[in-house]
Amino acid sequence: MTDREIIEQAWKNRELLKERACINAINDTIALLNRGEIRVCEKQQDDWVVNDWIKKAILLYFPICSMKKTNAGDLEFADKIATKKDYMEWGVRVVPPATARFGAFIAPGVILMPSYVNIGAYIDSGTMVDTWATVGSCAQIGKNVHLAGGVGIGGVLEPVGAKPVVIEDHCFIGSRCIVVEGARICEGAVLGANTVITASTKIIDVSGDTPKEYKAYVPANSVVIPGSITKHFPAGDYNVNCALIIGKRKESTDKKTSLNEALRQVNI
Repeated sequence: MTDREIIEQAWKNRELLKERACINAINDTIALLNRGEIRVCEKQQDDWVVNDWIKKAILLYFPICSMKKTNAGDLEFADKIATKKDYMEWGVRVVPPATARFGAFIAPGVILMPSYVNIGAYIDSGTMVDTWATVGSCAQIGKNVHLAGGVGIGGVLEPVGAKPVVIEDHCFIGSRCIVVEGARICEGAVLGANTVITASTKIIDVSGDTPKEYKAYVPANSVVIPGSITKHFPAGDYNVNCALIIGKRKESTDKKTSLNEALRQVNI
């Protein structure tokens, strides 16, 4: 029986968590996640497909782990999940006190400034996770991405079929941006500081003659800034947050362009 089959059975019958074969299957799956040999969500054609059995393995990992005390100098921690190790061997730069949980994959060439990466996340090569940025459980971050200071990338474990946040290759996510609830930011997009993208955020392309609206999806190479839109409520009309696509990142722009340069190209 494969590890996947054992995990699927244990998902339906938690009594199996007491059996050594089940514990081994879960531990082996989390170890594969940690090494990047499997991942929670993968791109197929132009869509991202969830491997829900891996999410089940993560959720089953918690009950088979025990609380343990760890120390980093004078700092004391108590958790069920160990932190990642062996960064030097992987070629990952980690600036204290950055923390990543075991079961998150961080590729060679990634830089973690003081930040946090949760279990199940996948961060590809050349990406910088800047100061106080957070990468939630199962979030998928592409190559050469810059998550600027204070960015919040949401995580999702349940329901197991729910898609995680996906930030594709070469994106720039500006300071204090929030991207949650399974939103997908496509390759090369630039989000200006304080942009909020949720499953219900109206994302409006205002760069053409007529507006075009998206939900939880920012097209490739879009340059996005925070905006507002008027919405009618029983008590009156009020402005609510939205995101405005104001132009496209030019092909001539270096993939590691600064946010300011990208915004200048569209006269912001």
